[in-house]
Amino acid sequence: MPELPEVETIVRDLAPRLVGRTLRHPRLYQTDVLRRVTPRRLLATLSGARVTAVGRRAKHAVLTLATGHRLVIQPRMTGSLLVYDRRLAAGERRYVVLEAAIGGGAGARFVYRDVRRLGTIWLLDGRGWEAYTARIGPEPLDLAFDAVQFADCLRGTGQAIKKVIMDQRRLAGVGNIYANEALFRAAIDPSRRADRLTSDDVVRLHGTVLAVLTEALAAQGTTVRDYRTGTGQSGSYQFALRVYGRGGEPCVRCGARLITTHAIDGRSTTFCRHCQGATP
Repeated sequence: MPELPEVETIVRDLAPRLVGRTLRHPRLYQTDVLRRVTPRRLLATLSGARVTAVGRRAKHAVLTLATGHRLVIQPRMTGSLLVYDRRLAAGERRYVVLEAAIGGGAGARFVYRDVRRLGTIWLLDGRGWEAYTARIGPEPLDLAFDAVQFADCLRGTGQAIKKVIMDQRRLAGVGNIYANEALFRAAIDPSRRADRLTSDDVVRLHGTVLAVLTEALAAQGTTVRDYRTGTGQSGSYQFALRVYGRGGEPCVRCGARLITTHAIDGRSTTFCRHCQGATP
């Protein structure tokens, strides 16, 4: 599913086309993506609401409205957020979950599409937003996020380090792709207990998490299958991946065969047993 670099790319593409625009005539085509909001309340709140900001929290796109509400969309595996400069043709409405006219052009509109409807839509008032964001860990690309704060995220757990850095309550935005990549660069066994990392390990992993996320953002994310940017383009970081999706291939560092396992939280984990010091 889209992780921090993908969702950040999407919102950066959307922001200049949505901020200052007024949502008009919103239409909701599917209701099973809604969380804690009724279709009637969602549409009533969106109708005539001006978008004052477009941003991201963890893996979620966040539209801030002049009403004080936030429209929070987590696109997950098959969702996409786009702005069209025209009305959608009949065939383009397939898989559309939510759309709204935005003015400023002939039929311009904001569209959320989701092929398998795995994503979610939340509408939060100020208090709801505070509760929502408080449950999520710090943002790794914030300037204040240093190795000390990262160490705090890892403190007090004996779970596998890969699972820990993917836990959104501890660290925002890191998912399976970038956890695999960061741990490989840091030469750390993904199954190693978080409470057994040395201070040097923590500093090194902090650096590789930031490096991988920054590089992926510069490449507009990773398109393995469904992900598209906010302008409908594919990302390009898939061409720079060193371990993710490369199980059975030679390690770029030592040439040993990369191993893929599902033993950590049921997710595919690809690593080099030699370079990452994994035990047999």
